[in-house]
Amino acid sequence: MGRVLLIVIATLCIGVIWLGASGGGPTRTSAWGSQGAVAPASGLSGITQPMQRGRGLPGDPRPYGNPLQVSGTVMTQGYGVGTHAPAEIWGAVDLAIDGNGDGVADPEGTRDKPVYATHSGIIKTTPNSKPAGNHIWVTNDEYRTGYAHLARFAVSDDQVVTRGDLIGFIGSTGNASGPHLDYQVWVMQGGRWVNANPLDYGALDVAP
Repeated sequence: MGRVLLIVIATLCIGVIWLGASGGGPTRTSAWGSQGAVAPASGLSGITQPMQRGRGLPGDPRPYGNPLQVSGTVMTQGYGVGTHAPAEIWGAVDLAIDGNGDGVADPEGTRDKPVYATHSGIIKTTPNSKPAGNHIWVTNDEYRTGYAHLARFAVSDDQVVTRGDLIGFIGSTGNASGPHLDYQVWVMQGGRWVNANPLDYGALDVAP
């Protein structure tokens, strides 16, 4: 009886020590699974917002950096102008590559170049959409980024990616006059997605 009592006391002590080391709070786990509803995504026909999958993704959830990761990246259309207006629906920047150093986009130097995720999230692909062509969403609880007009995908639906992972290749699918990447950033605010200027998230900075 005394031996059993000693074992119980030792077990309780170990539990107290473990709780103290872990801050005394409950263990938090990812809430993977089907949560939330599918909603239209910024007027892009055939493209829907992926269901929210919960936290616990690896890497940084906040978008940052140039999705092309090329120092010769040029912006061929800015945020909230031209086909990117109004910004709350179509806000994006168009990115291409200056392959010959003359300061302007080089179609052949841009076509089929790699595109990288700028943050961690879950992949949702939409092929042959209008006007975005082959399109990818990378979504987490706080942010989502859109990558349009891709030549082809390097990822599949529900795949988990982190910043710097290859997700596709630049093309001119959908409504595009030439090869480029239409890049969008959205922020979850007050329970809804709000469009943001990708330049505020370093869209032209070649992140380490």
